[in-house]
Parts: sequence; C-alpha cells; structure tokens
Amino acid sequence: MAPRLKEKYENEIIGSLKNELAIENRYALPRIEKITVNIGVGEAAQNAKALDVSVKELALITGQQPRITRAKKSIAAFKLREGQAIGCAVTLRGDRMYEFLDRLLALALPRIRDFRGLRVKSFDSRGNYTLGVTEQLIFPEIDYDDVEQVRGMDITITTTAQDDESGYALLKAFGFPFRDAS
Repeated sequence: MAPRLKEKYENEIIGSLKNELAIENRYALPRIEKITVNIGVGEAAQNAKALDVSVKELALITGQQPRITRAKKSIAAFKLREGQAIGCAVTLRGDRMYEFLDRLLALALPRIRDFRGLRVKSFDSRGNYTLGVTEQLIFPEIDYDDVEQVRGMDITITTTAQDDESGYALLKAFGFPFRDAS
C-alpha cells in the first residue's frame, strides 16, 4: 500500500500545482526528492557513548540505519581531530520519505511547545527547506524515560523546485504549517 502523502501528491497536489504554477507538463512540476535528517553530537569527541545513543534514536525515528558523520578538519579549540565521529545522518527517499514526512507533519510538529508555524525564510533560494528541531522528544517513537540528554536535529527537505516560490507552493500543498509573512 502506498503512503498517504504519496497518494495525495499523485491525486491532488499535481492538479493544484499545475494551476498555481501554470506548468502543463506534470514532470516539470516540483516534487520532493529526499529528506535528510542530521544530528550533530558535539560531545562525541569526549564521550563515544553519546553518539551511539543518538544513532539508536535516529534509527527509531526514521526507520533506517544512520551513517556516522566525521570531522572534515581538526579544530584545536574544540578538541576535535580530523576524521573523528561527531554526528549521524539519514537520507530518506521513496516510501520511507513520505512516511517520515507524514509523521513529522501530523504527529511531531503539533507536539512542539509554543509552536506558531514554520518560518518561510528557511528556504535556500533553490526551493529546498531546512528546519531545526530542538528536541527529539516530539517524535512519538522516542520514550521520554529512556532519554539521557535532549538533542536537536536538522531536517532538510530537498525538492526539484527551481526557486523558493515553487518550493513554497509544493510544501504548502503538502500541508506544511507555515507562519504568516507578517
């Protein structure tokens, strides 16, 4: 069975984007290409166990095994050496991407305290959107009692849109709760 948001894209969003963006060819319409979830664990330089916990939590949240990210260069002020493990990341595509997006929009974002909507200014001028989450507890897969330390994560939604306006139209059609421009 196809994910709910994938069916919504095929059945509803394509038609509305054709009208809104005035593009006839459905393959020229913007679509979500991938979602990258990244957790930076700065204390992993001193405490390797912290990275293992983050890898386990990210695997629970995304349903996919994360890859370890390593430092590109040494920085003495941070006691960091080149090649040292400092975080983990997951790239989601296909059905897993749509399922994660559905859980993010329907379950996780409404659980953020004092949530007033997503910032429209977080687009990168190429139609991609990045949002930062301050704690992993907003995801229902994470058990509150098992969390040793609250960690944030960056979620990047990569689209095939050419500019921010078409990227915004795509994400708005998916139901992203954007803040008003005021």
